[in-house]
Amino acid sequence: MNEFLDLPALSGARGKVRLPGSKSISNRILLLCALASGETRIKGLLESDDTRVMLDALHRLGVHWQRDGEDYRVAGGGGAFPVKYANLFLGNAGTAFRSLTAACAMSRGDYTLSGVARMHERPIGDLVDALRQAGAVIDYTENEGFPPLHVRPHSDPNGRSKLPSPAGGRGAGGEGDGSEITVKGHVSSQYLTGLLLCAPLLGRELTVVVDGELISKPYVEITLNLMRRFGVEVQREGWQRYVIPAATYQSPGEIEVEGDASSASYFLAAGAIGHGPVRVEGVGRDSIQGDVRFAEALARMGAEVGFGRDHATSWIECRLGCGDKLRAIDLDCNHIPDAAMTLAILALFAHGTTTLSNIGSWRVKETDRIAAMATELRKLGATVEEGADFIRITPPAKLTPNAEIDTYDDHRLAMCFSLVALGHVPIRINDPKCVNKTFPDYFERFAAIGQRGL
Repeated sequence: MNEFLDLPALSGARGKVRLPGSKSISNRILLLCALASGETRIKGLLESDDTRVMLDALHRLGVHWQRDGEDYRVAGGGGAFPVKYANLFLGNAGTAFRSLTAACAMSRGDYTLSGVARMHERPIGDLVDALRQAGAVIDYTENEGFPPLHVRPHSDPNGRSKLPSPAGGRGAGGEGDGSEITVKGHVSSQYLTGLLLCAPLLGRELTVVVDGELISKPYVEITLNLMRRFGVEVQREGWQRYVIPAATYQSPGEIEVEGDASSASYFLAAGAIGHGPVRVEGVGRDSIQGDVRFAEALARMGAEVGFGRDHATSWIECRLGCGDKLRAIDLDCNHIPDAAMTLAILALFAHGTTTLSNIGSWRVKETDRIAAMATELRKLGATVEEGADFIRITPPAKLTPNAEIDTYDDHRLAMCFSLVALGHVPIRINDPKCVNKTFPDYFERFAAIGQRGL
């Protein structure tokens, strides 16, 4: 029997929430620590299914790490993974799967990478094509263009590895000499992120050219920012051309993971819907995460948003502005693809029709998020139009109470639809434990700010 959680009707939201660490930053930092020279202490690492998947994979690849109180210490190998044969099960962790595919492809070993059924439906062909240009040998073990993958070393007739050794040297790629490769940018920025993070393993300068429009650009900014923290500076021309030098990552000694800006969106939205104020701590105006710009969308919808800093802690605070209803917006969401899902729920509480566009990446996430969001919003009485890369939402005159929301094993759908309770209606969330992917105690935190009664 499917588990569920019944949320009571709530009349408002008020309080403070300390955010968990960013998933995007946590998994990038873990990989960088593994590839760097020296030991790194990580503070504020996210405790979730996705980070556990990455930690387990790194252990299998010969990377030594240990828990030290609330921190983690990772002993970097100064280059490619020491273990040259491994079977890696990566669940539905997209960031881990894409970046580890690139790292394994450049580690001159024999690896298989697989995940849950949904991961095997998420395309990876554009990344594989780019890695093959650099000289990698990767086979699809089931369906062309999708995981599972078999990454294996390749030798020419003289027994020499096609990929260069960590010490450098010129390697023959699948196309040309492999010194310049092309990757498509319109499906997922994680392909480019994987190439950027792992290019230093080649031991030679590599140029990556993006073919077409790059989506989710702020996530690439996170990658470049963190690579810089580990001593590798990427030269780029706009969003189309990146030159990664021959270098070895160097541990910064200690690094802290800032709070998750995507997770902040649910509580900031609660402040807007439930009048607030609600303050999220651990992320602020100076965040390296693009989803912090969710605050701009809130302000456009009529919410009051403030930023501040107390001692060493940054915060963002939100409350409903003048009037008792939010305003509908028409927004290109390329810069906030994950947080944009929260806007789809805010549309239920706005005057007019909200259109969220440039969200085609939703189709290849943990589920087809456009289709799932449209289906579940209709259960609440909303009128919804969906397209290949947009969703248009007109709220009902009154929300349907006691709707049963299916979550499709997607953490963000579960967290988004919890906000509906702030519309004075009870709601049932099926499979609430799916939030373990990024925010295991989300519902406890949400309950702490929710107010009942008049």
